[in-house]
Amino acid sequence: MRLVTTASVINGAILGKTIYNDRGQILLNAGVELEAKFLRRLEDMGIHYIYVEDRKTDDINVKDAISMPIRQKAMKTIEDSFVRLQKEKFVSGSFVIEKATKDFKALITYILTEIKSNQDLLVLLSDVYTYDHYIFTHSLNVTMYSLAIGLEMKLSPKELETLGLGAILHDVGKMRIPENILLKCGKLTEEEYQIIKSHADEGFQILRNTPGVPLIAAHCAFQHHERLNGSGYPRGITGKEIHDFGKIIAVADVFDAVTSNRVYRRAMLPHEGLEILYAGSGSLFDSKIIEAFRQAVAIYPEGITVMLSDGRKGVVSRQNKGLSERPAVRIIEENGMEIEPYEVDLKTELHIVITACDTTF
Repeated sequence: MRLVTTASVINGAILGKTIYNDRGQILLNAGVELEAKFLRRLEDMGIHYIYVEDRKTDDINVKDAISMPIRQKAMKTIEDSFVRLQKEKFVSGSFVIEKATKDFKALITYILTEIKSNQDLLVLLSDVYTYDHYIFTHSLNVTMYSLAIGLEMKLSPKELETLGLGAILHDVGKMRIPENILLKCGKLTEEEYQIIKSHADEGFQILRNTPGVPLIAAHCAFQHHERLNGSGYPRGITGKEIHDFGKIIAVADVFDAVTSNRVYRRAMLPHEGLEILYAGSGSLFDSKIIEAFRQAVAIYPEGITVMLSDGRKGVVSRQNKGLSERPAVRIIEENGMEIEPYEVDLKTELHIVITACDTTF
């Protein structure tokens, strides 16, 4: 199967991978013949990339980062806790989170087990899901990215649990932001932006008083918008003043934000998101953490069409663990001409690099 832009798909193409919403409910089953009305509806829902069947790549299977039952459980756990926190204004926020902490810790264990059992790089394409509330999906994605980084950095089980809690709860302060500002489609005013920024301190105040939540996890909420050069918020702290977990979640947070659809812009592809991180390496983000991220996360997901430096065109067929920028590629075109497909492994063909992606059908 191949990953292509929804807008480029022609009538009659066959959907290669089932499309779900963020709760794991099926929106459109694999094998469906795509008609114009389906494609328009997917675009309207913010699904701008889909997998389609393709004769030359029909044996390329795309695995989910975590199984659908775990995703469903995760989304329900996060949503139930956050919504309760938002609604029960006269109940201590720390009490709501304290009751959910046991479920969060179990969830982290499940996610770690799945990431560890997957021998490939972590593949997360937020854009092939539709979601009702960005914050819940974002919290789950940031947790998966953060744990993948933590595993790459060889953190201890206890450290991974604390990092996971900090990641799940890093945006919990947004539940204290008025919805008309939080979900605003247009540009924020300066006053509204300052209110949005207050979520870091709000989250810290909720978590620091919550039994069962380590203070470091509270600081993850406090520090995930801080930057090495002091240009972040809320305190403008620098370098070693920022906890390593805050630095990890900052990388995961930015990457997921730019590779997810928002009301004000379309999602970037993973390799474009990595370029954003590289642009801030050493000044905004910790270079060692970006390197750990690059080692753990698939930058060119299976099924995406790529152009190689020698002019050949192919489809990513397999990941190479620890070498996110050097996957195996199924060559489908040479010198502008379609050919009988064959494999090239960029792990061994070191003189060849990927120069561009082509997501048109």
